[in-house]
Amino acid sequence: MSGGRAGSDTGPMKLSRGASVFLLAFGVWSWFIWITFAKNLFADVSGLAFDGSGDPTGYFWVHLALAAASFVLGTAVGAIGLRGFLASRRAGRGDS
Repeated sequence: MSGGRAGSDTGPMKLSRGASVFLLAFGVWSWFIWITFAKNLFADVSGLAFDGSGDPTGYFWVHLALAAASFVLGTAVGAIGLRGFLASRRAGRGDS
């Protein structure tokens, strides 16, 4: 056998238009939510994100890392959704 498992499907994946729209909406929502969270994190005056001398705390760094990871994942998920949506539009017009 050459490459891959017997009977495995290695062809291109096709997303439905509904799944593509969901993924795209999730990517946009993720950016909106996490940008708002990051703004609030940097503006925090409660003492959680910054100590008395104004230095960032562990809370700040952990939540900044969560926001950064969510930006990356939201972008990836949104890009997959956008590609799927555009492909479904091309397929609907007969352009392959």
